[in-house]
Amino acid sequence: MKKVKLRMDGYIIEAKEGDTILEAALKAGIYIPHLCHHPDLEPIGNCKLCTVEVEGEPIPIQSCEKTIKDGMVIKTQTEAVKKLRQTALELMLASHPQDCTSCNKYLNCELQALMQYLGVTHSRLRHIEKKNTSLVKSDVLIKREMQRCIHCYRCIRACNELRGAKALSINKKNGEVYVGFLNDSSLMESSCRGCSACVEVCPTGAIQDVEGIFSIQTPRQISLVPCKNQCPTQTDIPLYIRLAQEGRYSDAVSVIREKLTFPHSLGYICNHQCETNCKRSYINDSIAIRDIKRFTVENDLEEKWREKTVQREKNGKKIGIIGGGPTGMTAAYYLAKLGYELEVYERMPNPGGMLSYGIPKYRLPQKIVNKELEIIIETGMKLFNNTAITSLDQLKGKGYDAILLAIGASKGRRPVEYNKIWPNAIDAVDFCRMSCEENLPELGENVTIYGGGNVAFDCARIAKKLGVKNVRIICMEARSQMLADTYEITEALKENIEILNQMAIVHVNESEGKLDSLKVTAIKNFKFTANELEFEAINGTEDALDTNTLVFATGQQPDLTETFGIELIKSVFPKVDENLQTSIKGVFAAGDVLHGTKSVVQAIASGRKAATCIDKYLGGHGNIEEVLFKRDPNPSYIGSIQGFFQLERISELKNSEDLCEEAKRCLQCDLRLDIQKAKYWVDPQFKTIRGVKR
Repeated sequence: MKKVKLRMDGYIIEAKEGDTILEAALKAGIYIPHLCHHPDLEPIGNCKLCTVEVEGEPIPIQSCEKTIKDGMVIKTQTEAVKKLRQTALELMLASHPQDCTSCNKYLNCELQALMQYLGVTHSRLRHIEKKNTSLVKSDVLIKREMQRCIHCYRCIRACNELRGAKALSINKKNGEVYVGFLNDSSLMESSCRGCSACVEVCPTGAIQDVEGIFSIQTPRQISLVPCKNQCPTQTDIPLYIRLAQEGRYSDAVSVIREKLTFPHSLGYICNHQCETNCKRSYINDSIAIRDIKRFTVENDLEEKWREKTVQREKNGKKIGIIGGGPTGMTAAYYLAKLGYELEVYERMPNPGGMLSYGIPKYRLPQKIVNKELEIIIETGMKLFNNTAITSLDQLKGKGYDAILLAIGASKGRRPVEYNKIWPNAIDAVDFCRMSCEENLPELGENVTIYGGGNVAFDCARIAKKLGVKNVRIICMEARSQMLADTYEITEALKENIEILNQMAIVHVNESEGKLDSLKVTAIKNFKFTANELEFEAINGTEDALDTNTLVFATGQQPDLTETFGIELIKSVFPKVDENLQTSIKGVFAAGDVLHGTKSVVQAIASGRKAATCIDKYLGGHGNIEEVLFKRDPNPSYIGSIQGFFQLERISELKNSEDLCEEAKRCLQCDLRLDIQKAKYWVDPQFKTIRGVKR
């Protein structure tokens, strides 16, 4: 790379041959004001703010357009230059709203920063009122306040040069020039790809994100990719979707396996939180992320990730893990790869926890769980099945340097008034376990499930598939507020399962020691207090329901007591600090045992955190991160797709064509992170000039 030397404001600086004066100055720490210039876009010299004087040139020139030459002499701060810049900025402000505080870009606006730098206000020139762009226009993704537009045309250039979507144009109406969608169409009718590059490069508040799309609770660089932000393990979802679309399934799985230990199982049963906040859902429907994950894992014939994974030498330290579910096995996997000796205790005949004993086999075949468990176990660990650890005393003398409690939430939790034992009343967690073990008792013709989450629907659908004539779900929430996935509700209705919303059980009628019917009532609302469930019944709505089997799907908790040997919260949950360490030094807890049942992907995330915390406790760095796929620069130019916003979701991916069609619906939100941020004059980069004073 050839370098040239030039003199700028009395400094001799070196710059790359081919750079513009503006680029050379900014790299050297010399600030030249600019607005239409952006580091990722071709210069157009439109704003006139980057004016400088060059020795030998008869008039000041635009520094973003002039290429440097060896020996060039440049002055960036002459009085003539300052006056030209101030006049240019005043002309922009003549048609710009004077009230900055009403703009969402307030205090984060390049135009506002330049006003401060150049000492310019709105007051000197006559204000020009815009007519065609005076109204705020909002689409599902973009809020346009085009009266704030300063005609730098960065948005159009980003749309054309960076993305190739060519959705934006310079429009004219009644003698006024303004930026809009091509042919003045709406966002939905345009060739827009929803990437928001235009928003990212806009220096004012003219083009903004619609409020509410991105989380304000997380850092901007994270929140701009909603699917990844919502994933408990922060899986690089946009990247593996792109790779899958290209047919690079093994590369896609490599990206997935950087964060997830049970990717195939999750392809079947993940609660896909990532889809909940998918930006595409504001248009028509979210991307079928879970289905894409499943397809890629099932079509990974190369397993390239195995070539990159690293197994360290044994470090002489030993860890015991109580519980072989997703949390325990995930922690064991990463700790084994760090070189620790692992011993895992599982109370059931086989590991897998809820994957093996809590999820119906029609949803998740056991052979898939077993294969993923084999991958984890082969990293090197001893597994003791049929071994229940009910006290830390059982592990004394085993030589463990650390212990992890990851027993999950395997005990049902009922409303206090129904804690009586009836032979035909079963907790949902036991119902699912017995189903997986194929030893459910005779259920009778009428089965009632009390609860409205996914587990309740699992129980209901299990009963229906076993041939039970009448299956009903009693749920206290309204249909729109049910905790179960929409898919589960839809499938249950297809199977003729009755759903009674905003209902509660008032009394259980017994006969010969068994319950035989339920007294129910419609309710207005309900709440859980410290000791019981409270609800407001609607008078005159009481009814009796014959029931042969009642399943309580009203919650789960750890099967843990004070005799285990650690301090508990509410008598069942381990008390831990921010590093997951319990009241006993060297004993950690993670997963559902800490808070009750959540999701498998959250259990995996908790297992990852536990591995990090334990490694740090034992003197390591806590780094379990792996790079199983070498990243190339992301594509910038994504082009246009006819009718992009009308593309409908394809959930059942039967072949690679289906996957490709579904994957191309992705807005590729992560590409926005690759766009460079324009630096303000107060940036630390401009505190020190990188040159020699002469």
